[in-house]
Amino acid sequence: MFAKGSGDFDSAKKVFDRMPDRNSVSWTLMITRYSQMGNRKEAVELFINMVESGYMPDKFTFTSLVSACAELGLLSFGQQLHGQVVKYGLAFDVCVGCSLVDMYAKCAEDGSMVNSRKVFDLIPDHNVISWTSIITGCGQSGKHSKEAIELYCRMIEDQVLPNHFTFSSLFKACSNLSDPDTGEQIYAHVVKMGLAAVNCVGNALISMYVRSGRMEDARKAFDILFEKNLVSYNTIVDGCTKNIDSNEAFGVFHQIEDTGFVLDSFTFASLLSGAASIGAVAKGEQIHARLLKAGFESNQHIANTLVSMYSRCGNMEAALRVYSKMERLNVVSWTSIITGLAKHGFATRALEMFQEMLNAGIKPNEVTYIAVLSACSYVGMIDEGWKHFNSMYKEYRISPRMEHYACMVDLLGRSGFLEEAMQLINSMPFEADALVWRTLLGACRVHGNIALGKQSAEMVIEKEPNDSAGYILLSNLYASLGQWNEVAEIRKTMKKKNLGKEAGSSWIEIENTVHKFHVGDTSHPQAEEIYKELDQLVTEIKEVGYVPDTSSVLQDVEDEQKEEFLLQHSEKIAVTFGLINTSKPKRITVFKNLRVCGDCHNAMKYISMVKEREIVLRDSNRFHHFKNGICSCNDYW
Repeated sequence: MFAKGSGDFDSAKKVFDRMPDRNSVSWTLMITRYSQMGNRKEAVELFINMVESGYMPDKFTFTSLVSACAELGLLSFGQQLHGQVVKYGLAFDVCVGCSLVDMYAKCAEDGSMVNSRKVFDLIPDHNVISWTSIITGCGQSGKHSKEAIELYCRMIEDQVLPNHFTFSSLFKACSNLSDPDTGEQIYAHVVKMGLAAVNCVGNALISMYVRSGRMEDARKAFDILFEKNLVSYNTIVDGCTKNIDSNEAFGVFHQIEDTGFVLDSFTFASLLSGAASIGAVAKGEQIHARLLKAGFESNQHIANTLVSMYSRCGNMEAALRVYSKMERLNVVSWTSIITGLAKHGFATRALEMFQEMLNAGIKPNEVTYIAVLSACSYVGMIDEGWKHFNSMYKEYRISPRMEHYACMVDLLGRSGFLEEAMQLINSMPFEADALVWRTLLGACRVHGNIALGKQSAEMVIEKEPNDSAGYILLSNLYASLGQWNEVAEIRKTMKKKNLGKEAGSSWIEIENTVHKFHVGDTSHPQAEEIYKELDQLVTEIKEVGYVPDTSSVLQDVEDEQKEEFLLQHSEKIAVTFGLINTSKPKRITVFKNLRVCGDCHNAMKYISMVKEREIVLRDSNRFHHFKNGICSCNDYW
């Protein structure tokens, strides 16, 4: 009564301790209640005391204990319990079997799905719990997701009716497989069984659509969910931010506030990620203020996300302030600040931070090393890069992944060591993917190496035949060398394959509103004023030494027309808009979806000098801080 009715474990334990004659039932009652109420370590300790006291466990004891092991991740102890289950002749009991299936499934990172399936196959009469346990395990493990769908088909054939947990796990499996079509067939069964209104089913369906990038369907599934809970709102918010629809995410956020739900850390983390994805620092600051008011200031996950948000929005000072106030630092905290410093071109400080992290006894992970190697790449620290790359496995048993090799190829390629980069690719323990070859191709364009560039492009196209990136990079390489016939051939091939080029765009946030511009954009209400100011600006910077770099125009036209094209680049338009609508000494921060071109990079230096304004430009690769005619990258990019 004490344990189950009011959760008063102290009183329950006192009664239990005063019992003159305990039996297996009293021990099992205590163990079961501890396990059910989340006191799983105490449940395990009680079981050990029970066995040491000479009492024999029964199927209910084992069911509770194995469930506790599943939640605690105690695979080894769970396996020992499995041995005891066999010893006591309970291996064929459906309740014990279900808990063992669940335990092995939840410890799947140890390859335990094989054991889970063996236990499942031993159960003579399956019920909805045993079927759901094995389906859930397969769906959660990722690589067994297809098996989850096959098991569901067998379950239906055996005429066992699934429940809402079964369907939630099946939608998870479909998410892992990126197979929303199968998920929609399963949803038809959900509707037929009258379970469409159940929260966990609806939330799993929303999540499936989100992970498949089908946000319109996700929103429909969200809208028709009869009783939404905070998980429902969080799922759709997270989906919007991951699909770069931050305005929609913030709209849902206001809906959550109207419902009266108490926001949790997941909501705030998703919104901060949304602000970071579009560089909306003002929105990020608003969310920061809200989460402080809600009492999440000391939440480590939130603090890590804040560091990431501010650095991704171009405000490294704010990121460092948040970081310096954190009471506890974990590997994510260190990695976030190192990544931010590296992206902003502060490589030396990033590497110092990395050393501080090691001195503090924090073991780096794979992502940390991506940040460290990127820092080396951004400034051309070849010896330092090799040192850290070689120490990954030697010091911390971290095997380099594709991303680490890509960083090293970038480091070598940027520095002009193209043959060495090629040698590294050939020495990789696995086949290089399109990312690695694209990286080498980009370096070939910088250094004008046609032969190696062509080879790299062919590999990119072979790996990703429907991606335009390889064709565009090779076309740009030919164009930079004036080989226009080859450019024309590539464009003809792209047209035949129906492959388009991503349009260049830049955006800037002014007074909490994001303004986006495309190349030659005239759609903005202030377009006339922008171009008038831009013409004047070009005149001013020419007077102090700016010379248009027409080699950045990858089209076969006259030089005069090339100069006109340069003026229409989206980052120039966005910066001019920022100059018109803000005043000194406010920093202008612009974001671009592609790499900044050489001419725009040069122009920004002169603009920062003549207007005495700091300009921060985030392109697809890194941040550039322009101040007094100098860029933080030292023109190495």
